[in-house]
Amino acid sequence: MDVSRRAFLQITVGTGATLTAFGFDVAPLHAQAKTLKISRTSETRSTCPYCSVSCGVIIHTLGDKAKNAIPQVVHVEGDPDHPINRGTLCPKGASLEQDILNDRRLLKPQVRRPGSNHWEDIGWDQAIDEIARRVKKTRDETFIERDARGRTVNRCEGIAWTGGCTDTNEFNYLVVKTMRSLGVVYLENQARV
Repeated sequence: MDVSRRAFLQITVGTGATLTAFGFDVAPLHAQAKTLKISRTSETRSTCPYCSVSCGVIIHTLGDKAKNAIPQVVHVEGDPDHPINRGTLCPKGASLEQDILNDRRLLKPQVRRPGSNHWEDIGWDQAIDEIARRVKKTRDETFIERDARGRTVNRCEGIAWTGGCTDTNEFNYLVVKTMRSLGVVYLENQARV
């Protein structure tokens, strides 16, 4: 009889009332292990931010939502009811908890000034103003209204855009509209709207 590893585990551990593994009754352990990691947590269904497949995830947080309580993510798992991934997650999706709880995660914009050897924190309004100013300056300096033969082209070759794998189709739609309105021709993103 040819038995795969998966079939062996299903036979020895099983899913019915008689859970045994190598002669030991593991039903109490199996029942406790399923609830131990997520007992007393709140479930939030979400979508994995990676690769645009949109796998469903369940994020378990501890915290009673009281005024001074700070919710803490304690577990992330695939959503078994989600039609795309049916509870499975790739390694990136399975590591979502580590991304959420990373103490090195940036929470505000930073800038490294020319000639500086360190990054400095700046406010969101200042970051948006600086980006807008630089985009306008670059567009004004590199905008081409007509080509060498006198045809109207209205393009900006001094700016390029590359979208990441975590961008949604809706975000990419807005990016394409914005970049095209600026005349940007060097444009690439995963969704290729």
